[in-house]
Parts: sequence; structure tokens; C-alpha cells
Amino acid sequence: MFVLSVPPRLRIHTLAAACLLVAAAGCSTPKGSGEINDPYEAHNREVHAANIELDRALVRPSANGFGKAVPVPVQNGLSNFADNLSLPGVVVNNLLQFDIGNAIENTVRFALNTTVGLAGVLDPAAAIGLQGKDTDFGATLHVWGVPEGAYLELPVLGPSTERDAVGKVVDLFIDPLNNLLPSPEKYIGTAAKVASRIGDRSRYSGIIDGILYDSADSYAQARLLYLQNRRYDLGDVSHDENFDPYEDPYAK
Repeated sequence: MFVLSVPPRLRIHTLAAACLLVAAAGCSTPKGSGEINDPYEAHNREVHAANIELDRALVRPSANGFGKAVPVPVQNGLSNFADNLSLPGVVVNNLLQFDIGNAIENTVRFALNTTVGLAGVLDPAAAIGLQGKDTDFGATLHVWGVPEGAYLELPVLGPSTERDAVGKVVDLFIDPLNNLLPSPEKYIGTAAKVASRIGDRSRYSGIIDGILYDSADSYAQARLLYLQNRRYDLGDVSHDENFDPYEDPYAK
């Protein structure tokens, strides 16, 4: 997805719309952390089917070709570069969450990797123990007490929730690099992020193919996997030691 330069007035209107969506998400939240709230299941399944067809026709073949043509060190460098470009937005969310420690660590990571790490292609920060902590505006909303809302499957982007869908929109507007970099430089970062996602699709092809093409109910398994891991990352639930997210619970 290319990020265009957006006029300030339009940004305000978009953020206002996002706030309305957050309010709507609060009206459709599950009662317990282990429950699945999916009132839009029929529509979600249609989107899921379209996403699978997109993966089958375009994403998987591209990922397979990418994995064969691009050496692993180059793939890792692209992934590092894309991750480094996301750090300013992560720092903004750290600050919005009042997580000063990780805001400082991610700032140092960005400064060190951008300079010593050759614009982020290398990750010297990790080598000295500065791993940082990834986050996003969906997590910020969680910290602010906004409920996750209903489960959603988004076109192209895949599994999400109402809260996380709003977070994805807001993240585009609060990322400093999206607002400060001129064209065409900002599109280099976008291209790197797309290449990184293609690399991930190649790297985890066995797992992803198993979920999308080999499970008895790929929609239900993808939904369970996303919600289980997202809630765990946000500290809402603890992982059961016997829980295997890649086991197909719908295969009978």
C-alpha cells in the first residue's frame, strides 16, 4: 500500500473517523478474553476466500520466486531495513503508551542502525543487546482501555479486529517518516516493507500453506491463531503450555 502525502485537513477528518470507529468497536466486544466475537462471520469468510485466491494467484508465486532468486543475506538485509524504517512510528506509540523505557531503546536502535548499520540493512543494535519492542496504535488503544471489538478479516491484510483495523489506519498518519520524507524517498521505504512481507511469506511458506490450504477450516484456524497470539502479545491471556497454534482443531 503506497502512502500518499495527505493534506492536514484530511488527516484530521480521517483521525476523527477513526475515533468513531473506536467508539463503535466498544459496542461489540466479547465478554471474556477467551471468547471469539465474530458477528460479521459471513462477510469475513467471503473476504477470506478472496484473500486465499489472491495468495494463490499472486502472493505465493511471487514469494516462491523471491525466495529462490534473492539470497538469504539480502532478504535479511531488506527485512532489517524495513524494520528500521518502522521504528519512528513505534517510538511514537511507545510514548503514547507512556512506555518511556522502550521509547528510548527504540530511539537508540534507530539512530545506531541508521548510521553504523548502513541505513538499517545491518542490526548492530541487536548485537549489543538493544532488541527493542515492537508495538502499534492498536496496542496503544488497548493500553488506553479500548476493547478489541469484533473480529475482522481485511482485504489483502488478513486477520484483524475492529480495534486493530483502526490502529492500522492511524499508524499511517502518526508515522513521522510518512510525514517528513519527500517523494520519491518515502516510496523506497514502502517498497522495502512490501519486499519484506514477501520474504516473510516465503520464509514461513510451510506454516502459511498448512493453514490456508491444508486445514479443514482455514478461516476458523486463521481467526483462532490471530486472536490467541494477539491477546497474548497484549497481555490479555496466557498461553496454555499444551496449546499448539498450528494444530488444526477443526480436522476430524
